[in-house]
Amino acid sequence: MFRRPHAFLLALLCTAPAAAQSAATPAECAAPEYRQFDFWVGEWDVTLPDGKRAGHNRIEPILGGCALRESWTGAGGLAGTSYNVYDRTRKVWHQTWVDGKGNLLQLEGAFARGRMILEGETVDSAGARARQRITWEPTAPGQVRQLWETSADGGTTWTVAFDGHYRKR
Repeated sequence: MFRRPHAFLLALLCTAPAAAQSAATPAECAAPEYRQFDFWVGEWDVTLPDGKRAGHNRIEPILGGCALRESWTGAGGLAGTSYNVYDRTRKVWHQTWVDGKGNLLQLEGAFARGRMILEGETVDSAGARARQRITWEPTAPGQVRQLWETSADGGTTWTVAFDGHYRKR
């Protein structure tokens, strides 16, 4: 006697979340904040300030534009991937980076004055803490500079770890 109502409710519960999720994803990530890092999207050749090849990077929107995936291949063979997302609940950008040596880097920050600036802290195998700051800035049409700096004194002084000049393929 109750089989039909239960079957109907079960079918409704099973299909409603999937339908709501596929319909909601693009609208959920259509806010302008999700487009702040779009200047980094593309296929890039990356060089160092002296002109030497640093590697190749591919940045692509994924999950209906809700995130960006970075696929890095360095000139020396090191590969890595990052996922970048705007966290609307905390109003910050977040990046999680993992590379082929097992390194993990988690950064957070914001887009301001035409630049994306993300920071985080790392701990090396000896237990020493260091601040990490990466700045991405469009420098000309089809060009971006990525400046990675580290600080061992809590941000008082900074040392350049990587200065990559991106040129779109």
